[in-house]
Amino acid sequence: MPPSPAAVPDPGRDPDAPAVTTAARLAAEFAEGAAHRDRDRILPAAEIHRLTEAGLFALSVPAELGGADVGVPVLTEVFRLLAAADPSIAQIPHSHYVFLELLRRQGSPAQQAFFFGEVLAGRRLANAQSERGSRTVAEDRTTLTPRSGGGYVLEGEKFYATGSLLAHWLVVRAVLPHADPLLDGSRPKAVAFVRADAPGVSVVDDWQGIGQRTTGSGTVRLERVHVPEEHVLPYTREFAAPTAYGSFAQVLHAALDAGIARAALSAAVAETARARPWFESGAEHAVDDPLLVQQAGECEITVRAAEALLREAARAVDTARTAPDAQNTAAASVATAVAKVACARAAVEASSVLFELAGTRAAAEPLGLSRFWRDARTHTLHDPTRWKVQHIGRWTLTATAPPRHGLI
Repeated sequence: MPPSPAAVPDPGRDPDAPAVTTAARLAAEFAEGAAHRDRDRILPAAEIHRLTEAGLFALSVPAELGGADVGVPVLTEVFRLLAAADPSIAQIPHSHYVFLELLRRQGSPAQQAFFFGEVLAGRRLANAQSERGSRTVAEDRTTLTPRSGGGYVLEGEKFYATGSLLAHWLVVRAVLPHADPLLDGSRPKAVAFVRADAPGVSVVDDWQGIGQRTTGSGTVRLERVHVPEEHVLPYTREFAAPTAYGSFAQVLHAALDAGIARAALSAAVAETARARPWFESGAEHAVDDPLLVQQAGECEITVRAAEALLREAARAVDTARTAPDAQNTAAASVATAVAKVACARAAVEASSVLFELAGTRAAAEPLGLSRFWRDARTHTLHDPTRWKVQHIGRWTLTATAPPRHGLI
């Protein structure tokens, strides 16, 4: 008897999809040079090129435009696998996929055909969102102003523009100062797709983070950059109705933390096998020390729980992304917030427990084991988990839906 339709795997959501197999193969190769790239701050240009050649920057291109159109569970697993090998490499495609999601939802058919076509041709996107000096990270000073000859003029400066040093297009969030104010008095925002080599655009290699050192996160300066009208998409409008845009972005962030957690625990296991037992344990080998056994077991529980919550969130986001409504988008945001908190905690815990399991020798600089903690601590600062816990609590107690602002 043939399987029922419900039992037939969807190639876009099957965890054994070709994209996952390809990501696992490349991740295994990338892991070998991760410590060296981190130590000497070598940007992974060759590795990113290989990901592009393998089609891993084009996984969400709609099927009707010739893409693989994979589901969120597959994309999340690809990110987790890459992060377990090298979190910097995994972070570079993050904004690329997030803005492709905005293109899918807010782009005109012509815009979708052009930019998804660019992606299929091997072009990569990078974000230019965050700014220094504003009161909060949600406020922008970069402006997109109508130009007398048509199109817009883009002016401003962005920081922490992940992947910008390796991108073909920069996606810049900007205020529309000429537009009617919103109810709160602020002006609506748009995003401008700008060629990285366009006149007036400069990208400075000045990222100095303690972790995620090779994400290509430069400062982007924009001086009277001409942007054609067809290269501008609404941004504020995305949050006017139920949307999975925020949970989609956040579940990929959670996948990075889950990957770091698993990689740190795997490194701990390898190093503990070479460690000496504490003399009071009476054990012949460190792996037989009952106190280390307890720590390892507790850490495995933490990491596995984070991975399970990540998979659950990915399925929820996939459902909301396919047919968004008020209930399923709120549920997806909460599930993703739960996963993000769990994955962040797991990454920081596992990368710290690594040293306790492996012992003093693990602190030797040549081993490069500090990169797991530095990457975890840096990436988990992206958006505070304390506010996610608040939204989870309100949902639990009063069924209050999380806000729509793209960070949950």
